[in-house]
Amino acid sequence: MTSKLLFTVLITILLVVYAYLGIGYMKQSGESKALASQITEAIETLREMPKPPQDIEQRLAAAQASLAAEQSAFLVKVNSTEVINTILELADDSGVKAVPLVTEPWSIQDVGEHGYYVFRLNVAVEGSLSHFSSFVSKLENGRFRTLVVEDLGVTRVSEQSEEEGISEGTISVVASLDLAIYTQSLTSD
Repeated sequence: MTSKLLFTVLITILLVVYAYLGIGYMKQSGESKALASQITEAIETLREMPKPPQDIEQRLAAAQASLAAEQSAFLVKVNSTEVINTILELADDSGVKAVPLVTEPWSIQDVGEHGYYVFRLNVAVEGSLSHFSSFVSKLENGRFRTLVVEDLGVTRVSEQSEEEGISEGTISVVASLDLAIYTQSLTSD
């Protein structure tokens, strides 16, 4: 009788173990089907995505070179006197009279994610309209590539006649320019 009882207990234990393993197998089978379904969906999504361009490496290199060139436009912080002297030389070369009226000390301005050193000044300019236009063009395309004309006010002074020795149509102007020169980012490498 003990052997029958032992045999019955052993069979019961085996049935419990098989049932436990069978339930685990069924769960894994269900999880396997769910994972297979997710893999299939991911593969379909990948197929729908456009292929990267063949020249992606060249484009990246060109973009990095362009970024480096633009970053090099930002000078290291320059001397205020140097800025003023350069502006006065450009005015003289253009045939206008320029007087720096107001300068502000160097400050820090946040632009996007970066902070830049900025020097601001106001310049009064007198001369002919064509010379003034030449001066502004030289400012914007000169040594300080990061110079920005923030505000410009132009007033017509006179129109002189041929009797005064100047061809008719020469217009004299007085202008006020608010300029800002941005230099190297505080976070540049």
